[in-house]
Amino acid sequence: MKTLLLMRHAKSSWKEPKLKDRERPLNKRGRKTTPRMGELIKEKELIPQLICSSSAVRARQTAEILVAACGYTGEVKYLDSFYMGEPEDYLKQLRKLPDSIERVLVIGHNPGLEALMQILSGKVAALPTAAIAYLSLSIDSWKNLYEDSKGELNEVWRPKEIIGD
Repeated sequence: MKTLLLMRHAKSSWKEPKLKDRERPLNKRGRKTTPRMGELIKEKELIPQLICSSSAVRARQTAEILVAACGYTGEVKYLDSFYMGEPEDYLKQLRKLPDSIERVLVIGHNPGLEALMQILSGKVAALPTAAIAYLSLSIDSWKNLYEDSKGELNEVWRPKEIIGD
């Protein structure tokens, strides 16, 4: 059994329209909600063994703030393939993980992240910015993670429900 946490990057800024999409930073709300989501991961005793994040600025900043808030001390892998990735892009990277890792947090983008959650769990749920989905996967090895793998969506935590923002 493996645990997969899927987090959509926090709210990003549109203040500088000339910035490339990949370069957009977090806005004030994104910087405010991310620490609370990191604290939630710690409270739920779901600190991951590895964090894999999109290389986009808003995802990197989400990862950095989350790491500080939850006390994560491991590696953060920044992956270009997660920027606007489709479900197979996420699955391809997850299949490369060593089996010694039981719990992984992925920070990415919609619509690919929501689609991945739906494919693995069979459940449709919204992942607004900074939301975290908690899935249990019925696999013993990451190399066996494919679109037909079965998982259970245990919970989705959304900032508005947690913080009231």
